[in-house]
Amino acid sequence: MLDPLTLKTAHIVSSTILFGTGLGTAFHGLASNLRGDLRAIVIGNRNVVLADWLFTTPAVIVQPVTGVLLALDQGWPLDTPWLLAAIALYFFVGACWLPVVWLQIRIARIAEQCLEKDAPLPPSYGTYFLWWFALGWPAFIAMIAIFWLMVAKPQF
Repeated sequence: MLDPLTLKTAHIVSSTILFGTGLGTAFHGLASNLRGDLRAIVIGNRNVVLADWLFTTPAVIVQPVTGVLLALDQGWPLDTPWLLAAIALYFFVGACWLPVVWLQIRIARIAEQCLEKDAPLPPSYGTYFLWWFALGWPAFIAMIAIFWLMVAKPQF
């Protein structure tokens, strides 16, 4: 088993990557789409999808593994209320993130096809993009709440 300092470091680094990549891809995706330039939109969407595969996906896997190992190592029962709240919020974030992944892959493909055909983006693109953007907000707020729970460890 890994020593506690290594586990804690991996947990903190992966949470930073998860949060930072989420914030960065949201900014990059929004900024490139607001430009209105189809080439910028295609590149922005392509980078958002790539960043999710390279950074977010591994962090999503590392987080619960290191979290459970840390809790057990520190003697926190997994049914501790603040830990249960953090776990529930993590599942909530995942419930937001999974459709976001599908949406960003979908909008990236639509934009690439439009660029290839020299065609404007269809109305469905805007709908998918709005859902992508809207689902990010509750996940972002939930991630901040998880950080708070991890630091404060409230006894409720």
